[in-house]
Amino acid sequence: MRFHTTPLAGLLEVSSDAHRDHRGLFRRTWCADSFAQHGIHFAPKQHSLSENTRALTLRGMHFQQTPAQEQKLVRCIQGEAFDVVLDLREGSATWGRHWCVKLSAQAGNALFIPKGFAHGFLSLSDHTVLEYLIDTPHEPHLARGVRWDDPRFALPWPAKPLVVSDKDQRWPLHA
Repeated sequence: MRFHTTPLAGLLEVSSDAHRDHRGLFRRTWCADSFAQHGIHFAPKQHSLSENTRALTLRGMHFQQTPAQEQKLVRCIQGEAFDVVLDLREGSATWGRHWCVKLSAQAGNALFIPKGFAHGFLSLSDHTVLEYLIDTPHEPHLARGVRWDDPRFALPWPAKPLVVSDKDQRWPLHA
């Protein structure tokens, strides 16, 4: 596994080689030892899937408040998605800055998202599926979000979403 740094401390793009032969493909998608060798303590407790029927479905920007802040490894296992992460860590030198990457099943890349970041994505193809390995169980009463179109953060979505949940439309704008 390879760990690629981003301008936002702790946020990493993770990749690994695919081994292909006449049967298909084999790729390592998670390895506790590899994460530990890079000084990352990440012990997933939950595995979730996000299935998105239509291209240009937007989900985000989500996070959980303390004491249930999450670390997560997000990977696209079918189709492709434009993934966006927003630094909301109190006192961070990069607070309010974002990082974007295209995740795709073909590329096999993933994002490791530390605590204190909001996360969202826009599906770029029909039938896009993302998987999440998460180190903290979901706590609905601590779930929060930032509006995907908040002008303060000016997130650079590549297209206007066609599908957005009512909940994601109602997240507050930050003053």
